[in-house]
Amino acid sequence: MSAASTSAEANAVEAKNLDLVFQTRDSPIHALSEVNLEIRRGDFISFIGPSGCGKTTLLRVIADLEKPTGGSIVVNGVSPEQARLQRAYGYVFQSPALFPWRTVEGNLKLPLEIMGIDAAERTRRAKESLKMVNLEGFEKKFPWQLSGGMQQRVSIARALTFDPELLLMDEPFGALDEIVRDQLNEHFLRLWEKNRKTVVFVTHSIPEAAYLSTRIVVMSPRPGRIIECIDSDLPPDRTLDIRETPEFLDLSHRIREGLRAGHSYD
Repeated sequence: MSAASTSAEANAVEAKNLDLVFQTRDSPIHALSEVNLEIRRGDFISFIGPSGCGKTTLLRVIADLEKPTGGSIVVNGVSPEQARLQRAYGYVFQSPALFPWRTVEGNLKLPLEIMGIDAAERTRRAKESLKMVNLEGFEKKFPWQLSGGMQQRVSIARALTFDPELLLMDEPFGALDEIVRDQLNEHFLRLWEKNRKTVVFVTHSIPEAAYLSTRIVVMSPRPGRIIECIDSDLPPDRTLDIRETPEFLDLSHRIREGLRAGHSYD
């Protein structure tokens, strides 16, 4: 086995010299430039950078929702298209994107119905996923009967129903108030510690990136480049109280300095 194939298998995502240029009517938009990134299996990676820097675009390239115009990318040892067809990842959007006419249970079962999973297994998986996000007993509720935070937890549960190796999350808590956001940050970190899925998480929040991540990827303004990858040395069993510690404040400062360096990239 070659060193290259061994590296690809050891990593959940491996991008080399990745470029993406959108062609528009007036002029092309250079969204990503020379992105080189390795994401280890089991890591919790956050992409952070200014608005329009390509964080979500890079996430969508990993998900095969956008095609790069240069370079290469491997997801779980295969192409992004193969990973998508194998349903090797779950995707959580900025808004819950739940069908209002379906119950919570119905929303969780929908991707499993599309996959052709039998009814008994759909019910088992939906129940198990709701337990993961502490929403047992809400199976028969409709999305409009739930708070925004609860709806987003349903969205996360839906992404977990088919037990993906990789979880892609595009600012899933960005629209929530600070109290609910803190609660979901802590709950989701506990969930990740249990299942150790590989998570790629987009955020604008320095405290959120510092609290959740094993590694923070700092991106520059468009065209999006990776300025710095910052490893977190915070303990794995951290609670929200850690945000008052010198270690957390130091990590947040390093992220902030990386963002400042990105703004003066050229």
